[in-house]
Amino acid sequence: MENARGQILDLQQRIGAAVIGQEAVVEQLLISLLANGHLLMEGLPGLAKTRTIKTLAKNLESEFRRIQFTPDLLPSDITGTEIYTGEGAGGTFKFQPGPVFGNLILADEINRAPAKAQAALLEAMEERQVTVAGTTHKLPDLFLVLATQNPIEQEGTYPLPEAQMDRFLLHVFIGYSTDENEHKILRLIRGEDAGTSQTVNGKVPAQSVLEARKEVLAVHVADTIEKYIVALIAATRRPGDYHDDLAKLIKIGASPRGTLALDRASRARAWLSGRDTVTPDDVKEVAHACLRHRLILTYEAEAEGVTKDAVLDRILKLVAVP
Repeated sequence: MENARGQILDLQQRIGAAVIGQEAVVEQLLISLLANGHLLMEGLPGLAKTRTIKTLAKNLESEFRRIQFTPDLLPSDITGTEIYTGEGAGGTFKFQPGPVFGNLILADEINRAPAKAQAALLEAMEERQVTVAGTTHKLPDLFLVLATQNPIEQEGTYPLPEAQMDRFLLHVFIGYSTDENEHKILRLIRGEDAGTSQTVNGKVPAQSVLEARKEVLAVHVADTIEKYIVALIAATRRPGDYHDDLAKLIKIGASPRGTLALDRASRARAWLSGRDTVTPDDVKEVAHACLRHRLILTYEAEAEGVTKDAVLDRILKLVAVP
């Protein structure tokens, strides 16, 4: 356990040194990696979304692929296609893998492509395979989709379908850094531009991630914690059972994937913290990232400017902690 955990903590430290002031985001990125789930990262331009993901790829032994989502992107641009080799090469069709056949897949500005292109990722994200021309191709054991999107620019964008949103383990927001961290960022980037920044030799082995995932699965979840997780999900589906005002805010609650996400993410956080059992705090710490993209608020809530995070804050206060 110590060896795999030491490697993952080293990875966390490396990313944190390159992405200053975003410790919570880095932790959630590693939780996705450890829980074998995909991550949707949302934030304003220039807040190091792409830098965070590329830093992970730079320090982890993996095959990194970047897909720039645009309105003219085709499904075959993601999954790959069958190519006819010509009579001189046997006259057969050969599968040419697309960029999705990697370990870390950066889906940059994922909401800029229409639904047809976004849907090409659905099978890959859920079943870790791609079917092209009737043939199924398996994806690597280490496969993670890390998507980014801009929350304010709506021109030329397409909202992600609920089915695709549900396939992301976590939905993470990136905010502005403090003035102190902004000063550190200024010096860090200046050093990188001048070529004087320190570099760390070697990469964290991919096998360490696979070993860590096995240990995460072995983290104990007590019966009381399981009931707490189920109660949180139930509060999103039957909000009227907990408070009348809450029922006016939630139109559709979390799916069973939300229950599984809370379980997997809380175990990953416990393991990352050096514990072999999940606490209520682990569940509460990952609840917003696990559930905010799985809730659909009522028109009344949206009209009043109530956010999903505010609704989740109320749920966490209303549901009794074991």
